[in-house]
Amino acid sequence: MAYHKVNADQRAQGHSPYLDNDELQATALELEWDMEKELEEPGFDHFRLDGAVQHHLGNSQSPDLDLEPIQPSSSPKGRFQRLQEDPDYISHYTRQAPKSSRCRFFRILKIFCTALILFIFGIVIGYYARKKCPSPPASQEPNNPYIYHEILKEIKAENIQQIYRDLLQFPREDDVDIAMKILVQWRSQGLEDVQLVNYSVLLDLPGSSSNTITLKNSGECFYPSGQQCSRDPKTLHSQDLLYSYAAYSAKGTLEAELIDVQYGTVEDLIRIQAVTNVTKKIALLKLGQSPLLYKLSLLEDAGFGGVLLYVDPCDLPKTTDLADKAFMVSLNSGGDPSTPGYASIDGSYRQNRLNLTTLLVQPISAVLARRLVSLPEDTVQKDRCIPLQLAAEGKKIISLNIQSVTTYKTISNVIGYLKGAVFPDRYVVIGSHHSSLDTYGGQGWASSTAVITALVQALTLKVKRGWRPNRTIVFCSWGGTAFGNIGSYEWAEDLKRVLQRNVVAYISLHNPIRGNSTLHPVASPSLQQLAAESQSFNCEEKTRCPGSNVSSVQIQGDSDYFINHLGVPATQFSYEDFKTSENSSFLSEALFPVHATRTEELDPSFSLHKTIAKLTGQVTLKIANEPVLPFNALDIALEVQNSLKGDEVGTPQLLAVASRLRDTAELFQSDEMRPANDPKERAPIRVRMLNDVLQSLEKSFLVHGAPPGLYRNILYRLDERTSQFSVLLEALEHCKLHQSNETIQAALSEVLNSINSAQVYFKAGLDVFETTLAGKK
Repeated sequence: MAYHKVNADQRAQGHSPYLDNDELQATALELEWDMEKELEEPGFDHFRLDGAVQHHLGNSQSPDLDLEPIQPSSSPKGRFQRLQEDPDYISHYTRQAPKSSRCRFFRILKIFCTALILFIFGIVIGYYARKKCPSPPASQEPNNPYIYHEILKEIKAENIQQIYRDLLQFPREDDVDIAMKILVQWRSQGLEDVQLVNYSVLLDLPGSSSNTITLKNSGECFYPSGQQCSRDPKTLHSQDLLYSYAAYSAKGTLEAELIDVQYGTVEDLIRIQAVTNVTKKIALLKLGQSPLLYKLSLLEDAGFGGVLLYVDPCDLPKTTDLADKAFMVSLNSGGDPSTPGYASIDGSYRQNRLNLTTLLVQPISAVLARRLVSLPEDTVQKDRCIPLQLAAEGKKIISLNIQSVTTYKTISNVIGYLKGAVFPDRYVVIGSHHSSLDTYGGQGWASSTAVITALVQALTLKVKRGWRPNRTIVFCSWGGTAFGNIGSYEWAEDLKRVLQRNVVAYISLHNPIRGNSTLHPVASPSLQQLAAESQSFNCEEKTRCPGSNVSSVQIQGDSDYFINHLGVPATQFSYEDFKTSENSSFLSEALFPVHATRTEELDPSFSLHKTIAKLTGQVTLKIANEPVLPFNALDIALEVQNSLKGDEVGTPQLLAVASRLRDTAELFQSDEMRPANDPKERAPIRVRMLNDVLQSLEKSFLVHGAPPGLYRNILYRLDERTSQFSVLLEALEHCKLHQSNETIQAALSEVLNSINSAQVYFKAGLDVFETTLAGKK
């Protein structure tokens, strides 16, 4: 047909587009037809106008029916035009409009039918859409222990044992080859994004033959293990002998008197310096009680030229027999020594730092130490161990020869990502380590890697079934750990800006099975409560979990950079033997050449490995899944107050700011964290703001400078025996040693500013929330 409806903008001005029914009754509409061809069409005599009209049901853009009268036009354009537009119009055809009641009935009927059809159609669409759309991931459900149980039940002791044995089948290859095999293993488990990250770093490796110690009085020559020197090439190139050394020690030969400094404490040095000149002498030093790097810094400042380092048998558990074993230590505080503070990437400036100390340092076995102090072999009398001590009479002159080689080597990290579904830009990092260039240090690396691989296996299995964590989980296997946590330092320095913003927690798997007597959980103050809860959740089996206290003490391993440079909350679970003396702390700094079966002797059923894996998995899932990060702000304030109790250097200013910190933390915990943890009161923007505050709780406690070996994060204590801030304890010792008050004042200022900074940070968080609430009101 040669006509269509006129658009709204072409209608006559002032004419209503919608005519009332009364107007339809009162007016006979006349239509002019100029359509001879159309009149010839069959059935046209039945054409009815009311069947062709349309009505807009409240929407001007809707194609719904409208009761507006229309007329054909005689214009050349062939469009409908209103009658008022043609003043010369003469009607040739008229028809009476339908009655009002009939029209109203049909309008109501049309509206009812349309609504009914739309309602039914909506139900059908909704049903099939819901049926086809996947249900939300289980991780979206807060506090869902069933999901955690489903994941953790996949961790089985036999699986960990098989992974462990497979790892030990790797030949003694370089770091890159072992890392590549771990990468292939993780990918085969289904981990989505796995990368190999390589760095060329400066390592200090053994020379072509073993270091030696010669007694000048008798002319006897000994290797570090206590064996007498031999010219047998097999003995000279023995792996155990070659790796009995201190990485990054000074090199050369020193002949001097041997001075027994015991544990090298400030009291020991004051006592010795009062009776003899120690310049260029060789110190006989016991490992333990405080960090090795701190003790070496004291000996270096005192003027010593060399150090013989050993572990007193009285400090070791009775089940451990390492008397005839020498060991390896690293004098590197962390990272590539040639690029301190920045990553070892192509183009980086390499500093000439072949030695990290002026001291010639050599670890020796307890057997050799006993010979040097002239004590009989049997030093155990009536179940009482006699600590080794150099006899007072006579001087011991020894010659110390140290030859190691510094060279650049490639170390590799394996980094795998399990992307989060809700907060993919927030990372929970789990770190283990793999063998670095040698298998010295026992098989702790295989235990570490087996546990993290079992975790990867359990989590990816759940991912294949549709589950996904809320936050991204980053799995890391570090290289170069034995030489000073080099792999983790370089990766973290490379991604420092990203990690400062994104990492929420670090979970360590550094040597998880060091003994089989007791579980030793360590956590930063904000994670202590979570670590304790995880123990009760996972200790339904007889694995000696109950009764272990969570503490915040310095730990070894690759968590160092995350704790001391990024201020990230960290936790670690490990099994250890009962400590036999108060000096047993920091003995793990020594890497002994334990044979391959040692781990299976400690845990033949691998039930302890399974417990560590489940505890680590539980903490990881909580941090990665909970809508609100499970960190405790008040525990930080309580830890600060406990560290100041009974402190002889405590000042009114310190106590006052610590009290303000506790008050603010209590208010923050009750007013902000409680409603955020209640699903009925939770608001997404509020949760995100709260998590941003919780994520950075510990960054305020990083002091600018700390003595070698001591944590920059003052929330961590030296060991379980001490509760005071370690930087204040060191300052007190420095004051005693040098008779100067300057160091203690500087340390007090550092601690004061850290606590005040944390208090201001909490207060700022509260102010932001109050402003947000006021704006909403």
